[in-house]
Amino acid sequence: MKLNEKNLYSNSKKINIINNVALIDFFGHDFLGKVGIDFRIFKALAKKKISVSFVVQGSFEKGIGLVVSADDADKAGSALCKEFREELNKNEVYQIVVDKEIAVVSVTGENWKTFYNSLNALIKNNIIPILINNTTSGNNVTLVLKKNEAIRASKVIHSEIFKENKKINIAVFGHGQIGTTLINQILDSKENIESKKHIKLNIFAVANSKKIIFNQNGIEKNWNEELKSNGLHYSINDVIDFSKKNHLENLIAVDNTADKDFVKNYVELIKNNFNLVSSNKVANTLSYGFFQEIRQALKTHKKRYLYETNVGAGLPLIDTIGLLHLSGENITRIRGVFSGSLSYIFNNYSIKNQLFSEVLEEAMNLGLTEPDPREDLCGNDVARKLLILARELDLQNEITEVAVQNLIPNELRELSTAEFLENIDILNSYYQKIKENQEAGSVLRYIGELSGDLQQNKGCLEVKLISVPANSVLGQLKGSDSIFEIYTESYGLQPLVIQGAGAGAKVTARGVFGDILRLT
Repeated sequence: MKLNEKNLYSNSKKINIINNVALIDFFGHDFLGKVGIDFRIFKALAKKKISVSFVVQGSFEKGIGLVVSADDADKAGSALCKEFREELNKNEVYQIVVDKEIAVVSVTGENWKTFYNSLNALIKNNIIPILINNTTSGNNVTLVLKKNEAIRASKVIHSEIFKENKKINIAVFGHGQIGTTLINQILDSKENIESKKHIKLNIFAVANSKKIIFNQNGIEKNWNEELKSNGLHYSINDVIDFSKKNHLENLIAVDNTADKDFVKNYVELIKNNFNLVSSNKVANTLSYGFFQEIRQALKTHKKRYLYETNVGAGLPLIDTIGLLHLSGENITRIRGVFSGSLSYIFNNYSIKNQLFSEVLEEAMNLGLTEPDPREDLCGNDVARKLLILARELDLQNEITEVAVQNLIPNELRELSTAEFLENIDILNSYYQKIKENQEAGSVLRYIGELSGDLQQNKGCLEVKLISVPANSVLGQLKGSDSIFEIYTESYGLQPLVIQGAGAGAKVTARGVFGDILRLT
């Protein structure tokens, strides 16, 4: 049989892709102990002068797979249907199916005992062989795959058996402060990572909300100018199609947007072989049904979704809580200062003889708040972060169930940004009263708190301004740091405390970068 055979690599070990082949799937009732089934199959094919490349038979002899030339496939199918007409009528043979959309990847010189590494890498890339065959010597392995997966599969196998640096193909969506910082961090450190960790980070796409640039071999340091001048309008399908056309393996989509619409692409990306890393909190705070839909897609397609920076920027908070919960630790309460901007405001306002408006303006000038600081003061961001932690504990709360104390007086809520900033002094008397009504030696902190019976389906989620002793863990917080107290049965009255920089483009980007490397 003449096959379109392409030797991809030269070495004592070789990987060949064989095209122009077809799979005959012969499946029926238990053939165990029935003499002559194989003989009849090969006799029927021999009469038509059809050569069989190789055969794989199920361990319980219910199915037989035969690889033949694609040119002979229809003839082979007809011959077998004719030979087993009676068994087909009696439903003893269930089906004889011809599949021409397959290819064979042949690995020569690879020991079957070590091939499991390659097989595991294939599965991680959502490439599931239809059939696997190996010789009795164990030094040759043959895989039947979908035709459109053959080149990608050969790349994955080649990387494993020749111990090459693993190539990770990354698409970055969003290039604001966090996205731009992340891209530059990757470009600056990629050579060092490849040298020390044998991982080749390849950013093949960068996109904003409207345009995208592609480069199969990786973007360069002038990517921002190229996006402005040569960016293409796109949909998520263009990204998926590019990855398929170029047979890209080990795919990661990184979402550094804050876009509630972009997260609707997550499931489609997962279905098309992308792992996900995200600093975007939206996907984890939409309806619990959508939250579960993403998890089901991840499970079905064997993909991962990492989002450590959703709460606490670069702090190892979500991972710590997840591991405690997974180990069976009963977490009884979580509370903390979730917002770096509000941390700075109340840490300074509590101890300095300044007007609230002056401290707020300082935070704005330092870039710690949103352009309209009411987006921080309303408490919604803290509510979303608190909900994410609740869902890490398998709680089914919705965002509408978070009790949020809005720090903006009613008369300032409906104004334009400019009008609000003109009337910012109204905040002074409001917060001066709160400050004066504290007990001596106390300070103000804006916290999120998760409490209640956390072994049930839902917990109690509150976002509020509280007064705490200045010498307490929360009271000693400085600068714009975040702090989280995790109370568990094992730790008793002494909580596990995680504290550090909880905001900022550099630490958030570094946290996203860490999630990317964890996936590799």
